[in-house]
Amino acid sequence: MILSGKARLAGVIGWPVSHSRSPRLHGFWLEQLGIDGAYLPLAVAPENLEMVIRALPRMGFRGVNLTVPHKEAVMALVDELEPLATRIGAVNTIAVRDDGSLLGRNTDAFGFLENLRHTSPGWCPEAAPAVVIGAGGAARAVVAALIDARVPAIRLVNRSAERAARLAADLGGPVTVVDWAERAACLEDAGLLVNTTTLGMTGQSNLDLDLSALPVSALVNDIVYVPLETDLLARARARGNPVVDGLGMLLHQAVPGFEAWFGVRPEVSGQLRSFVLGS
Repeated sequence: MILSGKARLAGVIGWPVSHSRSPRLHGFWLEQLGIDGAYLPLAVAPENLEMVIRALPRMGFRGVNLTVPHKEAVMALVDELEPLATRIGAVNTIAVRDDGSLLGRNTDAFGFLENLRHTSPGWCPEAAPAVVIGAGGAARAVVAALIDARVPAIRLVNRSAERAARLAADLGGPVTVVDWAERAACLEDAGLLVNTTTLGMTGQSNLDLDLSALPVSALVNDIVYVPLETDLLARARARGNPVVDGLGMLLHQAVPGFEAWFGVRPEVSGQLRSFVLGS
């Protein structure tokens, strides 16, 4: 596609950023929808983050995504934070408004829930407790989403109970911290199990979790998408549990930002999924 002088610009800021699949994802939508625009990978070191963020309106950018390690630091650099971003404590999307001011958003919670609803439409969040493994940034988005979806009880399991307790205190809601040694037992009567850690990712060790107590009807989700089917998902599938991989969260979280920057709400389709996996 040939860009005009009126092309809308957006991108992803990270350090490093070469691994990001977001340019391929947004590039697919731009091409499919025939939009005069571009989405660029922007490698920005932490010490240069403020300068780059401040320059976005002057450079004609409509907004950006943020990835590691900038999601928390950027919160102090925007003019306004959406309430959900404040609750989660991280920003993954910035929209440059018409007056040049910067709005910080978090669309990870949206992406997480949309992935489950799109892939497993029979899942009812209000029907049974959820077990969440991990207490990092991704866990904060997942727990906030589950609270807003009215999950009746959320069992938060992490090697560091102190970190899990901080997350529970920050977000409130029906969250109970479970000791790491009790991680298998707390699966009993759960309707959803989510791994938010990097355990199971390519190059990492697998998640050590006995699934024996987990009801076969429970939905199992791993937010890792490299590999697409982690050891956790393979073991869950083998025993009959419905499973949801992590790629859909990446795809769905991108929708609100694309709509804000380019003025069209894109569709998460099987064709998009195949294209992104082909990167």
